[in-house]
Amino acid sequence: MAQAWIRAAALSGLLLAAGTAAAQTPAKVFRFATSTDAATLDPHATNALFTYLIVSQVYEPLTHRGDDLTLHPGLAVRWEQVDPTRWRFHLRDGVKFAGGESFGAEDAAFSIARVRAPTSNYGIYVDTVLGTEVVDRLTLDVITRTPDATIPDKMSRVLVMDKGWSEANRSAAPQNFGQREETFASRNTNGTGPFVIARREVDQRTVMARNPQWWGIEAKAAPGNVTEFHYVVLNSDPTRVAALLSGEVDMVHVVPVQDIERIRRDPRLRVLEGQENRTVFLAMNQEADDLSSSDIRDRNPFKDVRVRQAVAHAIDVETLKRRTLRGQAVPTGSMWTQFVNGWTAETDKRLPYDRDRAKALLAEAGYPLGFAIGFDCPVGTYDEACQAITAMLAQVGIKASLNLVPNSQFIGRIQRRESQFYALSWGVPTFDALYTLRAVMASRALGGSASWNAGGYANAEFDALVRRVESETDAETRRGLIARAHALHNAELGHIPLYHMMIPWAVRQGVGVTHRADNQVQVREIRLD
Repeated sequence: MAQAWIRAAALSGLLLAAGTAAAQTPAKVFRFATSTDAATLDPHATNALFTYLIVSQVYEPLTHRGDDLTLHPGLAVRWEQVDPTRWRFHLRDGVKFAGGESFGAEDAAFSIARVRAPTSNYGIYVDTVLGTEVVDRLTLDVITRTPDATIPDKMSRVLVMDKGWSEANRSAAPQNFGQREETFASRNTNGTGPFVIARREVDQRTVMARNPQWWGIEAKAAPGNVTEFHYVVLNSDPTRVAALLSGEVDMVHVVPVQDIERIRRDPRLRVLEGQENRTVFLAMNQEADDLSSSDIRDRNPFKDVRVRQAVAHAIDVETLKRRTLRGQAVPTGSMWTQFVNGWTAETDKRLPYDRDRAKALLAEAGYPLGFAIGFDCPVGTYDEACQAITAMLAQVGIKASLNLVPNSQFIGRIQRRESQFYALSWGVPTFDALYTLRAVMASRALGGSASWNAGGYANAEFDALVRRVESETDAETRRGLIARAHALHNAELGHIPLYHMMIPWAVRQGVGVTHRADNQVQVREIRLD
């Protein structure tokens, strides 16, 4: 495969400095294996887990969510709400980008504006932002159209780029990932973070070196001692596990459920387990009059709520958990986990597994023999679950043709709204339900460029409730509005939640890493013996 070599500005000088330091102290190399590569290096192009795993080592946000999952100072040392629609961020002095440029309020303002651009897929983090005002070199005001108490949480995912570097390299606007655009920023990086990219082989390996200019070294901002980070892409489950067992890698991020017990019995290894703040759901195209991947012409079965109900009744999530996922799942009727502000037990109830009821509903809707439909799923994360779901749907007459595609292609299909029936996993990095309400469940008109609602579910009453959630300042009233919106969505099966993911990690002894419910690995925090 062709290699793509990625270098930040003045990277050769940085690596020379890092190499000199490494000659004085032993190198600490952390080799990390996962199933999927970053889809791009543009930090605002696509809001996806594996992309963020790489770009968040290089770029930094104003606020930082630590291993304890609470907010900590990042590029901002403190912040306050100076009036209901104005947040003030006091920025860290003495910070340099990897290319040597000084960081300041103009860069933060530029990055927030960049995230608001139409080609950004991170707009959900600035959905209430009207704009910014640079108070002085190290003070930035973020102005919102409505009171928004979650702005500090949202800023934890807005990675900051250098304004001058971006403009000089024709990357002032985010890469249009959905339209397969290539830009300088999609292949090159220049951040303030703890690592710089030394070498990148797309879909194979990304090698990062410690950034000797990182402000956190002098400030002792993190306990980690990793000097070199290897992000290794191994799509095959057996290959990833074999690499861990042989000592070729130090950690496996996506652990096959069938290998957990085998790894646990090895005294050289540890398995870290916990529920992820991430939910797997099904989405269906509910707006097109005709579906190209279906054998039904001039009608769209998914427009009928009875068909959506039939899909929900046809899936035996408890068996899916027990047999396919080997216990590594939490069945749910909710679009977010109990970690999220706005979760309730009432909205976590799901339609029961009932194959006969599913068949009856299909017959009532005019599909007594069922129908065929294409079914998209990404490779490497929950493809076994998709295979089991395909078999369950076939038992009620829905002949889903499973299309397993690489993650980057899968994301592109969703953003271009080409998928007509698909499974998607969704985390909530802000730990607040508005994130999912806006990005996945609200109409695309409300969600804007940040929308992942490729199925086109739309309900004016639901959108109105989301607007009220945005501006409500009383916590209990706001949670009540969230529950009402979720109940409405559940009644119409705008999407079909299946289960919350469990995330076992496997590491060798001697790797000090904290298991996180957001499934993120901040290499700056890792200590190696």
